[in-house]
Amino acid sequence: MAINFQPIYILASGGERATEQLDTTTNNIANSNTPGFKKLLLREMSQKIPENKGKVGDLLVFPRFMDSPVLNFQGPLIKTENNLDLAIVGDGFFTVESAIGRYYTRNGHFSINQEGYLVDVNGAYVLDENFRRIQIQDSKFQITPKGEIYQNGQITGRIRVVNLQNLQAVGSSYYQGQEQQTTNFEIKQGYLEGANLNVVKEMVEMINNHRRFDIYMNLAKSLDMLEGKVNEIGKA
Repeated sequence: MAINFQPIYILASGGERATEQLDTTTNNIANSNTPGFKKLLLREMSQKIPENKGKVGDLLVFPRFMDSPVLNFQGPLIKTENNLDLAIVGDGFFTVESAIGRYYTRNGHFSINQEGYLVDVNGAYVLDENFRRIQIQDSKFQITPKGEIYQNGQITGRIRVVNLQNLQAVGSSYYQGQEQQTTNFEIKQGYLEGANLNVVKEMVEMINNHRRFDIYMNLAKSLDMLEGKVNEIGKA
């Protein structure tokens, strides 16, 4: 008697989705203390197998990966009293330039490098509205809610803040997307934006994903044993 592998494939596909969900949740938890981090989701879709006809065929539905959207909503404000720390309240991302390209971030934990330029945690240069690197020459510099940079009583530039459409996470607190101009923001100096997730809820989600994986694998194992016994009966 021929073994029907389709149910096992379906269960294996479900186990793979559970593993992907677990990876996503683990990544969220690992970044729970990363300033400006945005929670990631993993969405799934059901793919029906068209070759199977009739009522029985309706059961042959594979869980498939659909996309991994970024939940771009405001995180909590954390007061640091460090004038190099900046938090965006509202829309927008800071623009930074690294050795491999231009990126966008909500992580405003900045510092000043040896050359006197404002840089992010990865050493990328923070850019102003004219795509120029921002040099800090006044230790008591101030940044207004709209991003103007005051040094020694004079405006020396404005931090570039843009909104993004089709937002995608690329790692290291960086994002990519299509730029959109925005004025719906306020910059808070001496603050950081916390990650926009609840660690307790993420831990519960991780446990649920573990259980889901175990269920799929146990069902696959039981089905495999059942198929083997049916095969033995068929040979008798």
